[in-house]
Amino acid sequence: MNTKYYDLINQTFYFPQEEFTLNKDNLEFHKIDLMKLVEQYGTPLKFTYLPQISNNINKAKGWFRKAMEKHKYDAKYHYCYCTKSSHFQFVMNEAFKNNIHIETSSAVDINIVESLLEEGKINKNTFVICNGFKRDAYVENIARIINNGHRNTIPIIDNYEELDLLQEQIDGKFKIGIRIAAEEEPKFEFYTSRLGIGYKNIVPFYRKQIQENKQVELKMLHFFINTGIRDTAYYWNELLKCLKVYIALKKECPTLDGLNIGGGFPIKNSLAFEYDYQYMIDEIINQIKIACDEAEVPVPNIFTEFGSFTVGESGGAIYQVLYQKQQNDREKWNMIDSSFITTLPDTWAINKRFVMLAINRWNDTYERVLLGGMTCDSDDYYNSEQNMNAVYLPKYNKEKPLYIGFFNTGAYQETIGGFGGLHHCLIPQPKHILIDRDENGILGTEVFSEQQNADDILNILGYKKK
Repeated sequence: MNTKYYDLINQTFYFPQEEFTLNKDNLEFHKIDLMKLVEQYGTPLKFTYLPQISNNINKAKGWFRKAMEKHKYDAKYHYCYCTKSSHFQFVMNEAFKNNIHIETSSAVDINIVESLLEEGKINKNTFVICNGFKRDAYVENIARIINNGHRNTIPIIDNYEELDLLQEQIDGKFKIGIRIAAEEEPKFEFYTSRLGIGYKNIVPFYRKQIQENKQVELKMLHFFINTGIRDTAYYWNELLKCLKVYIALKKECPTLDGLNIGGGFPIKNSLAFEYDYQYMIDEIINQIKIACDEAEVPVPNIFTEFGSFTVGESGGAIYQVLYQKQQNDREKWNMIDSSFITTLPDTWAINKRFVMLAINRWNDTYERVLLGGMTCDSDDYYNSEQNMNAVYLPKYNKEKPLYIGFFNTGAYQETIGGFGGLHHCLIPQPKHILIDRDENGILGTEVFSEQQNADDILNILGYKKK
């Protein structure tokens, strides 16, 4: 009988896969021996595999290049990194090896941009796209970076008042964009995004506040769908509505030459994940070209703001199963040595699923379990794999420690979880390591941050002052 954990995975999914392979009894991720990491660093453990950031950036740039060549699309493509997915310096350093641009969301983002400029990671040719709702500190920082000479900074106007606030502080002429307030899918509790200006109001806004304004130059129309870039009637309908606005605006505004289609590329959340990135990009480029050719306007330069797609698939978390609790005749709880609420908050907050696999003991028999975190919160659990509606793992054996990994966790989890701060029930933040390869492909690891200890936590709480 096929009763081993390996049999379960192999008969349920295509396995091995590009990033997941097996070495005897143990799982490898991008040829990284995960059990060796566990033996060296212990658990709980967070890690970032830096080369995957560059891999995904260059995949996307290649897909857009092919699509533009195929459709004879006579404009440029600009890949921007959406910083809110992960602000860490190690992410930025890897991402900006690849001649890309940056998208910001709040005031401190601009301080990060200034640091990157000082270090030479980006330069005066780098586009800085400033999204988000802008008030005092953000406006001041945007004005400062523009006044200091970074003229490729483009604040995206989110509401009618922002343009006046920016003009008051920016010296001379500057570039701007306008964000469209997209209409949400019917399942949402509201009809229109809180971000941006409504479709019907954009051309009137241009005529009233921008057309005769000698201080500003409209360069970009920004479009983003909350549910991401998906092959659905809803997405294509919203894209066509956006193109109608772009064309109407372009006919009145000759300086407009950029269309920002935002982010929203999905990342792998299961071994059964399927998504045809090249097809989607082909079709987006094709639709834009058809609409512009029919209207006899030049096609725009394309900007994207991929965040999760850039950094998500570089991250992972490894836990040990400490104990198993049989709570009734059907439910077995495997208790991990950390907390889902604190280390993978999206599993708790938005019921997000990541790729979850055993790290070792693949040749042991398996069982159905629930996974519980260490906090005393009833919501601190993970109970279903994306495609199986259950969690199956090698059978618990007190004499044979079991380790499990969650993969493609590199976006948002550290910032939402409050990196370096307090966590629910004061569960310590795990150790975080960085994994890289040298020019010869040799793996190297380094500790980015140690696991929190009691002194770290008591200092934050005010019991001990450094």
